[in-house]
Amino acid sequence: MQRRLLLVRHAKAADGPIDVDRPLTARGERRATAIGAWLAQAGLVPDRVLVSPARRAAQTWERAGAALGPDLPQIVDSRIYDNTVEAVLAAIRETPEDTRTLTVVGHNPSIGELAAVLDDGQGSPAARRDVDAGFPTGGIAVFILATPFAAIAPGQATLSDFTVPGH
Repeated sequence: MQRRLLLVRHAKAADGPIDVDRPLTARGERRATAIGAWLAQAGLVPDRVLVSPARRAAQTWERAGAALGPDLPQIVDSRIYDNTVEAVLAAIRETPEDTRTLTVVGHNPSIGELAAVLDDGQGSPAARRDVDAGFPTGGIAVFILATPFAAIAPGQATLSDFTVPGH
């Protein structure tokens, strides 16, 4: 069974005194909607979604997921907000065996760093260049996994695509 991992950085957020409460900007809302449209068009509908508890991440997935159907299982996981590669990997490794496509909606630096370290170098050179150039808000990295999610480790995923929908 081919598995896919989608790493999504939340869309553009406003500044705010409390980081976890920062909402999306109007531009961020449009970008989040574009993320959902791109995922639907690309046939990348997840069976499981891990979302940071931060308001901007929740709003990003709320808008993106609306384009994909009403019953997508979403799990709010505080480890995504911890914003370290190790914490995000730990959350990903708990994904059930029967999951085919997992989406993680999180933050930089962990999303960008994870995209860089997971890549086995066998995928799209253009996608790799884009990830290396920086992982902007609203960006999506698509990986193909040869292993179960429980065994995911650095250098064990193939970066097949990178895009910033609505950019």
